[in-house]
Amino acid sequence: MQNVRNFCIIAHIDHGKSTLADRLLESTKTVEKRKMMDQLLDQMDLERERGITIKLQPVRMHHVHQGTEYVLNLIDTPGHVDFNYEVSRSLAAVEGAVLLVDSTKGVQAQTLSNLYLAIEQGLEIIPVVNKIDLPNAQIEKTKKEIVHILGCKEEDILLASGKTGIGVEEILAAVVERIPAPVGDADKPLRALIFDSKYDLYKGVVAYVRIVDGTAKRDDQIFMLATEKETPVVEVGYFKPKLVPDSMIVAGDIGYIATGFKDVAFCRVGDTITAANQKTVTERLPGYKEVKPMVYASLYPVDGEDYNVMRDSLEKLKLNDAAFTFEPESNKALGRGFRCGFLGLLHLEIIQERLEREFNMHPTITTPSVVYEVKVSNQAEIIKVYSPSELPDPSIIEEIFEPFVKLDIVTPGNYLGSVMDLTGQIRSTYTNTEYLNQETVLLSFEAPLMDVIVNFHDNLKSVSSGFASMNYELIGYRPYDLVKLDIVVAGDKVEAFSRIVPKERAFAEGKSTVEKLKKAIPRQNFAIALQATIGGKVVARETISAFRKDVIAKLYGGDVTRKNKLLDKQKKGKKKMKNIGKVNIPPDAFLAVLKS
Repeated sequence: MQNVRNFCIIAHIDHGKSTLADRLLESTKTVEKRKMMDQLLDQMDLERERGITIKLQPVRMHHVHQGTEYVLNLIDTPGHVDFNYEVSRSLAAVEGAVLLVDSTKGVQAQTLSNLYLAIEQGLEIIPVVNKIDLPNAQIEKTKKEIVHILGCKEEDILLASGKTGIGVEEILAAVVERIPAPVGDADKPLRALIFDSKYDLYKGVVAYVRIVDGTAKRDDQIFMLATEKETPVVEVGYFKPKLVPDSMIVAGDIGYIATGFKDVAFCRVGDTITAANQKTVTERLPGYKEVKPMVYASLYPVDGEDYNVMRDSLEKLKLNDAAFTFEPESNKALGRGFRCGFLGLLHLEIIQERLEREFNMHPTITTPSVVYEVKVSNQAEIIKVYSPSELPDPSIIEEIFEPFVKLDIVTPGNYLGSVMDLTGQIRSTYTNTEYLNQETVLLSFEAPLMDVIVNFHDNLKSVSSGFASMNYELIGYRPYDLVKLDIVVAGDKVEAFSRIVPKERAFAEGKSTVEKLKKAIPRQNFAIALQATIGGKVVARETISAFRKDVIAKLYGGDVTRKNKLLDKQKKGKKKMKNIGKVNIPPDAFLAVLKS
């Protein structure tokens, strides 16, 4: 165990984690040269297409340092703020972290956030300045920023290039020398922390584990402390990066245990695995912190018969995405579906795309919402409201509370004015400014979560030419004057379009929504009224005009009463059609409102 090192790579999005991981795999000859490809650890097509890491990915490497062979267990982590929970899980399984900073961009918001998570876990940090081969690299400036946030010596910072392989040997040497060996006892009863999992058709649920004490081998009887389920081990092994079976995995190792469970609920991420004969005396391991969803949206199958298929698909997605949650719900207009919890809108997009690609499901998605707390006059406890349809009658609502976040923005000084203008457009309160160096500023704000998750990240990148970055964390609930905005299409209220908005923005939000729907809903043979309402009051309206058939085209002259007779007949027919006609809203219309 003295020759084992467990570490992960943490950084802001697009700072070169996956590329550096490729060079580490090459340098340690973990993967044959003919099998090497870019972003090797990014297993999903979606990750390769978008150029981002979505899932953490462990890999085991062998490295010889000063004549001694070491086993290095690396976990490559995502960098986007929405996948912060993947980082927290990785940190719970390792003793050290390589902090990677792009020399052309410097320290950014997610760099700080991930670093603070690692320091909380008490990990050894190895700072690395990456992309030093680029002509616009600002190495000295980036070093000063790292010294400012980490308080380390400048000579402790390593220089590297994930693309060319410069500095890779130095990073491997630093991992061996600076990161402590794992602490644990192979002779004690088994204790293993599940930090990730996936479903395999033949092996059942495969748990990705860090063995803290004891050993695990095939045919052992194991017990899950949280779910209280027992099972024999189907297979154990390591990641190279594909699953490679072995006879046993021991204390200090990062590997996998194939449980054989066919029900994904039996094996939870963050749970502790122990030997079945030790279940009464084993204490649960302190896992990473439990992550709560930030954004809620409902998913409904287009065909009601697909409900059970969709539930199975969501269960399989949840297995390898611990922050995704869902529960059944029903809606008068859309039928039976699921209320799902996400960490942000990118997370929602990824889940939607995975449903389409992996399970061929194309669900209807309601407008995203956050969890509100409502104080009503006739009861003491506060009600949690997950969707606008759950909001109580306005006459009994005393106060509505919405979640607020601490928003950190790192930006170059010359974009300071644009960033301040942008934050002025949301309901934010400025709290602090800190200069990381002469050119880079860290701005802190407090703002409602709903304002931050919808479009703010894209707008921030636009006003700063892509240089500014952001991170946010929940700080609690605060009261605000909020109302429920309903959308009525041809006299029918469409619950999927309802949302809770600040009272002062209700008109603008309503007008924007009905204008989008006017473009998205196809014309019918009768006029369709689109209305945005608050209670019984209409705040915005648009009308989709009817197709017009020229019923008087066949007339050649004659009295005007003949013409009027035909026009009156058409008018009556349209009125009748309006009464019995139902407007079919295409999925594109839901997406148009979703992307507001």
